[in-house]
Amino acid sequence: MKIDQAALDQLFFNARTANGFTDQPVSLDLIKEVYDIARMGATSMNTQPTRYVILTTPEAKARLLPALSPGNLEKTKLAPVTVIVATDTQFFEHMPTIWHGPNAKEMFEGNATLAQGTATRNGTLGGAYFMIAARAVGLDCGPMSGVDLAKVNAEFFPDGRYTANFLINLGYGDDSKLFNRNPRLTFEQTCTVL
Repeated sequence: MKIDQAALDQLFFNARTANGFTDQPVSLDLIKEVYDIARMGATSMNTQPTRYVILTTPEAKARLLPALSPGNLEKTKLAPVTVIVATDTQFFEHMPTIWHGPNAKEMFEGNATLAQGTATRNGTLGGAYFMIAARAVGLDCGPMSGVDLAKVNAEFFPDGRYTANFLINLGYGDDSKLFNRNPRLTFEQTCTVL
C-alpha cells in the first residue's frame, strides 16, 4: 500500500537539510525511537554494520569540533544532537544471531574485500535509514561530510574497529537558516532503462 502524500511530503518533498536548529531539546527516548525504526531497514544478509555515536552534550561535541570544516562548526555547536554514523569493521561477529544461514561469519572473516565492501555499502544505508526515521518522527536532519574522518576516528575510535562515515545534526530546524532548495536531476539524466 502506498503511503499518503502527507507522509511523502514529510519524508522527502518538504523535508530540507537543516542548516540551523532551534533550542528545543531532543530526548533520548526520541532518539531510541528513531533507531528502532531505522534498524528495520534492509541490509544485505541482514548485516546491520552501522553504528551510531550520539553526541548530546557540549563536552562530547567539543571532542568532535576540531575535525569539522569551518562551515560546520557553529551549526554543530547549536544542534541538540550530533550523530557520528560509523561502520563496524567486525560486523560479522553478529552473523550467527542475525542471519539464518550457516557460515556467514566465516565467509566475511575469510574475505576482507567482501567484508569491507559490505560494511561500507550497508553502513551508509543505515545512516540514510536513520535520517528518514528521524524525519518520520518530526526531527530535522543536517547530514555533513565536511569533516576530517581520520581525526574523528582517532578521537572516537582509536582501536580501529569502527570507522566514521558521515555526521548528522538532529533537532528541530530553524527555517530562517535554510538555503534555497537546489535542483534535482531528472529521471532521464540519471536512469537507464534496458
